[in-house]
Amino acid sequence: MAKKGVNISLSSYDDIFTTEETRNDKKLEKVQNIPLSELHPFKNHPFKVIDDESMLRTVESVAQYGVLAPAIARPRADGGYELVSGHRRHHASELAGLETMPVIVRNLDDDAAVILMVDSNLQRETILPSERAFAYKMKLDAIKHQGERSDLTSRQLGEKFQTSIQLVANQAGESERQAQRYIRLTELIPELLSMVDEKKISFNPAVELSFLKPEEQKYFLEAMDMEQNVPSLSQAQRIKKLSQDGNCTVDTIQEIMAEVKKSELDKVTIKNDVLKKYFPKSYTPKQMQDTIIKLLEGWHKKRQQQMER
Repeated sequence: MAKKGVNISLSSYDDIFTTEETRNDKKLEKVQNIPLSELHPFKNHPFKVIDDESMLRTVESVAQYGVLAPAIARPRADGGYELVSGHRRHHASELAGLETMPVIVRNLDDDAAVILMVDSNLQRETILPSERAFAYKMKLDAIKHQGERSDLTSRQLGEKFQTSIQLVANQAGESERQAQRYIRLTELIPELLSMVDEKKISFNPAVELSFLKPEEQKYFLEAMDMEQNVPSLSQAQRIKKLSQDGNCTVDTIQEIMAEVKKSELDKVTIKNDVLKKYFPKSYTPKQMQDTIIKLLEGWHKKRQQQMER
């Protein structure tokens, strides 16, 4: 009679010759000082790194104290590391003359890296509409791709009961509709999207204009330039209707953009170039305004006196 096989579990080399404390220590993420030259930006990173006043303060802090919060990066197949978070700290370190910066290296797949990159950068104080738009879209695409996989954890499987856009919106503290509207902005041509960032075109009209075909958006830019006018929400909605009806041309858009808005009927605008001719270069806008009001009050008083004679 054949004997039943006995399963014998052999201890690994690490189990025999290392302590539990050492084994646990290996599992912990460690901060490494990595040369700046080995750290590369995240592919299609939607967040801009700008040399503004905030960056100047960061550079001063890094020069004095070093980088206090380590960046997060993942190994690249062709060498070096891809930054997941810490692009501003990396740039500040370069400007401060540092050669290395503290980094936590993680092995992340593309989807996990995108989600972490977006979530860590959405903590910034100031985020441009274009940055938020592409960040939400990248995260949405990553979550959708994760939903197609079969190697998810129980927590991730539980999240499938929410739609991908609900996850993006909830985790960003937005309504689902608002998150969708931001993502719509990614359909704008670069010239129009820059105008949204620069606050030359308001958010709501920009969302409506995102439904125009790229060629129609170029027509709109041409008409806007000819009329030297920005669209109201009502105008943008009517231009969108022109596109839906197949009647969107430079002429039809220009006809709408040429209309005088109700809000402008009682508004007087004096361009800076005109005002600067009458004031010293050192005058601030507030000083110019105060001087104009003072002169107008004097003119008004003199006019009243003349009328009373």
